[in-house]
Amino acid sequence: MKKFRFCAFADEASKSLDGQISALLENGMDLIEMRGVDGKNVADLTPDEARAAARKLSDAGIRVWSIGSPIGKVDISEPPQKELDRFMRILETAVTTGAENVRLFSFYGCTDADEDAVLSRLGEFLRRAEGSGVRLCHENEKGIFGDTAARCEKLFAALPSLGGIFDPANYVQCGEDTLAAWDRVGKFTAYAHIKDARADGKVVPPGEGEGHLPELLRLFGKQGVEVLTLEPHLKVFPGLSALEQGTPDVGGIRRFATGRDAFDFAAGALRALTEKL
Repeated sequence: MKKFRFCAFADEASKSLDGQISALLENGMDLIEMRGVDGKNVADLTPDEARAAARKLSDAGIRVWSIGSPIGKVDISEPPQKELDRFMRILETAVTTGAENVRLFSFYGCTDADEDAVLSRLGEFLRRAEGSGVRLCHENEKGIFGDTAARCEKLFAALPSLGGIFDPANYVQCGEDTLAAWDRVGKFTAYAHIKDARADGKVVPPGEGEGHLPELLRLFGKQGVEVLTLEPHLKVFPGLSALEQGTPDVGGIRRFATGRDAFDFAAGALRALTEKL
């Protein structure tokens, strides 16, 4: 089993890119899933801003592993061209920063009847990304079409070039057993988000919830999943309200003074879990 490489949404540790770099390096991480940069969502970065951020990260020895984009976190009733235009800007940012992956979603407000529309829009994103060297990866997320393992499986089977991001907490929040979900979508998984949740939906540190993180880590390793992106969600951070529908379920029974404290605790919990493998 290969040794895991640790990545993170470091904007949960600090709003500033300098603070994110410190949090990553001091927790032994050299990969970032770029989502918020100096308080600005990655979807809103100009090419010059994206280039400057990538340069600063590279100078610190950190590589942009993925663009944690919000693409597909819009209602399916929205005009397709509007999200396609936003996707093209994200794709440019991915190429500019040297990111290997772009994280995306499969639209809010969907029913089973919207499957063809979802596949059509995701398929267009994939066509536009051809030849770019960037892999598009779908994350299971509550409230979107691909919220359950069964629906995610449909997406991956229909769109073979679409990678999967396995988020245990999101499955728990949808009432899914994560091990049963892995049985359905594990073979499609490109990398994992490390976030855990209790049965009541509250996000908790890795290993303290119902996500079966110890078992999943072994399964990730056997499958060849190499990169784990830490996404603590243990304290409200700038930009979280724009990422979640409704009131974010963060923190569980633990309380942290700062986002950096929460980030460091989650990083330590993840490291402890992997050291037991």
